[in-house]
Amino acid sequence: MNAPEIVLNLVAWGSIFILARRIYSKQDLKPIIWKLIIVILVGLFSFSINLPYMDQQIKLAILPLGVWILYGIYSRKNEGISWDRYRKYAWLGFFANFIFLTVSLINPLIHSAIFPANDISTYLSDIINGKIIQTHPSADKKILDRDSLIIQLDSIKEEPVYSEKWYYEAFESGVEPAKAEERFPYQLAGTEAKWGSGIDPMIFVEQDGKGILISTGEKQVYFRAEKTLLKKGE
Repeated sequence: MNAPEIVLNLVAWGSIFILARRIYSKQDLKPIIWKLIIVILVGLFSFSINLPYMDQQIKLAILPLGVWILYGIYSRKNEGISWDRYRKYAWLGFFANFIFLTVSLINPLIHSAIFPANDISTYLSDIINGKIIQTHPSADKKILDRDSLIIQLDSIKEEPVYSEKWYYEAFESGVEPAKAEERFPYQLAGTEAKWGSGIDPMIFVEQDGKGILISTGEKQVYFRAEKTLLKKGE
């Protein structure tokens, strides 16, 4: 969970608390507080459908299952008066789904504004402990040129991920897969993404030391530097 999402969720729960307090203050016969909380939480249960939205799935509540469950419980106990006390809280729980839906819609917009996906500093913020790991036999013994990375960091630009082109270059070269050169034979480890982004990227460096492929688990982004980020190991 990233920092904007945490803040928005706190705002959402704060809104639910305020609405519950308003309902409570207007009631002549006050409900029991702990029951009230449980009713709101049960009211959150719903039949939902998942919809794609900005590289994520959002839930749209359709049927108030929690409200029906609570109504069934109170009906069996023949406690119509108690149900009248708690009915609004049950529906508040259901409509809280739409408050959290709003959070799901807003969060990616705020996140992308604070942590741009096309800015390499989003994924490479702390490089002090950065190191290069050879992940393929075709990799030469190289280490990270930290000075080169620091100097170029602001000028490294995003480029398209040429996945199909790279695939055909690798498998139509006529070289046996075991003997073929890996395009990204290095992994950049020990670095940190921007604090609060919630991103834990896997970072791979191209054979020439200029290309950087970043995988976030949800997508891949590719960047190119003008000069190599690697130098000969000692």
